[in-house]
Amino acid sequence: MIRAFVVCLLISLIPAGASALTLNGEATQGGLLIGKTEPGAKVMLDGEPVPVTPQGDFLIGFGRDAKKEAALSVVYANGKAERRTVTVTPRKYRIQRIDGLPSRKVEPKKQDIERIVAEQKMFRAARARLTPEGWFRRGFVWPAKGRISGVYGSQRILNGKPRRPHLGVDVAAPVGTKVVAAADGIVALAHEDMFFTGRTIHIDHGLGLGTVYAHLSRLHVRKGERVKKGQLIGRIGKTGRATGPHLHWGMTLGSVRLDPALVVGEMK
Repeated sequence: MIRAFVVCLLISLIPAGASALTLNGEATQGGLLIGKTEPGAKVMLDGEPVPVTPQGDFLIGFGRDAKKEAALSVVYANGKAERRTVTVTPRKYRIQRIDGLPSRKVEPKKQDIERIVAEQKMFRAARARLTPEGWFRRGFVWPAKGRISGVYGSQRILNGKPRRPHLGVDVAAPVGTKVVAAADGIVALAHEDMFFTGRTIHIDHGLGLGTVYAHLSRLHVRKGERVKKGQLIGRIGKTGRATGPHLHWGMTLGSVRLDPALVVGEMK
């Protein structure tokens, strides 16, 4: 379940006790807030418009290095306005060293670069989807069960070379272990062989929120397919850049990379 938290109220033009705005989630780096307001309201974060469903649902995400405060404003259909300052809790990140990777997966050859760039465009297209739906409302589950072998935000040292932070959660389990959809949505990407992530799935959960499932040994869904929370979508593998069988599970809100473990809670 998504854990509730309280944001501090800076200025409100709505009388006390009359607010139609609620926020649930963790206001921390890597965190996701699920907001609810009146239908027809307009929402802005730090001066930028935030998509809202016809039912009044909206999402706010904070990246790995998000600033300490964010300004949230809502203008209701009747013209009244409400403003809040969201205090974003900073996090400390680990350093993770991984050795034994094929050298080409750490330092790609020139002939690999064109392929990598093309695959990055596919990812950007999947993340850029802005479906005006709230499929995420039914909540999230862990897509696989196993040992947590990698956490969000950790600085990666690959074969002794510093690389980008790890922006997801790794679940280690035997090849063939079931992988299920973390929430309802539409399959926006299903690829059989990406350079870094191998067999890969990206699911659109509405309003720009998506989850990615990487290094799979098998895909059980196709692009454009509607999926339900808990539905089988693939199998754990070690395709792409991997030293052993595991699922890399990521979450994005548009271009912002989030920590899915904060949304789903502790694995049971």
